[in-house]
Amino acid sequence: MKILILRFSSIGDIVLTTPVIRAVKQQVAGAVVHFATKPAFRSILENNPYVDRVHCLTGSLGELVAELQAEQYDFIIDLHHNLRTTILKARLGVKSSSFDKLNARKWLLVNWKIDTMPQLHIVDRYLAAAAPLGVQNDNQGLDYFIPEQDEVEVDEVLPPAFRNGYVAFAIGAQHATKRLPVERIIELCGLLRRPVVLLGGPTDESTGHVIELAFDEGAAASPPSEARIPESPYYFPKSPGPQARRTIIYNACGKFNLNQSASLVRQAQLVVSHDTGLMHIAAAFQKEIFSVWGNTVPEFGMYPYRTEFRVLEVEGLSCRPCSKIGFAECPKGHFKCMHDIVFDLPPGPDGR
Repeated sequence: MKILILRFSSIGDIVLTTPVIRAVKQQVAGAVVHFATKPAFRSILENNPYVDRVHCLTGSLGELVAELQAEQYDFIIDLHHNLRTTILKARLGVKSSSFDKLNARKWLLVNWKIDTMPQLHIVDRYLAAAAPLGVQNDNQGLDYFIPEQDEVEVDEVLPPAFRNGYVAFAIGAQHATKRLPVERIIELCGLLRRPVVLLGGPTDESTGHVIELAFDEGAAASPPSEARIPESPYYFPKSPGPQARRTIIYNACGKFNLNQSASLVRQAQLVVSHDTGLMHIAAAFQKEIFSVWGNTVPEFGMYPYRTEFRVLEVEGLSCRPCSKIGFAECPKGHFKCMHDIVFDLPPGPDGR
């Protein structure tokens, strides 16, 4: 049976489709699985052993339709469900099922703060789109496959102080309202009191440099007196004694491609991330995650999947969520959703 899966963007969303890919390949007899996406995300899929072929929207939609028509699919699983995929399905004329985006419920949550969202992770909603094929959740979590050439040798790349373990901090996000202000990132890094590798793209490099400079003199930023340092092997006492550990920063932003950044995440002891793609990559490696949320909320169903995590957020803020995606700046001007987070590491929505 030849099956096409559709998801054009973005990094995190495509990583979240991997349980569907794996389940279809393993549970549907004789399944040949193709995936259609944008060229920027090919590297996420081309190393996935459960994907037989990746198709990319490199030109017009009509060109992609012609390419896909030649494949003669038996079924299409639409995990994007927008106008483009609706047109594509109509042009292909193949049996299909679509992911329910729950746009009306999201609108109610964003505009009226009425939460009717199901207590269900988006992965389970993706899997529901594959249910007509008899596919079920195998409870194996997310996948992310790194090609051998992109595996990072930590001992060769990072300074000696990082070779006994480090925290990976994904400081980027596509929208500014999903990112902590730089001074708050510095504060949180100070709380970690151990080597921290900053991860992000070229646009995050200057922010990473500012954070790096804040710790350049070798003295970690002191955590605020009200902050609670949990009992964890990743943390050290608030009152530094002779043996106390301190924060050391390595700015890796813009230095590595996505797969190489994923390799650094895989080798980290702990991951701190905004609501972004590297958070889901960390979940694929079943890392412990400190998940930072600003204008978006875990109730949308995109919190870390099947891994231990803690949510850092401002609960009960009347203007939150202000968007299901994000903005270039706070619509209210105060940005309380990020400025007012207390870094006390509360339990996440799974109760852990």
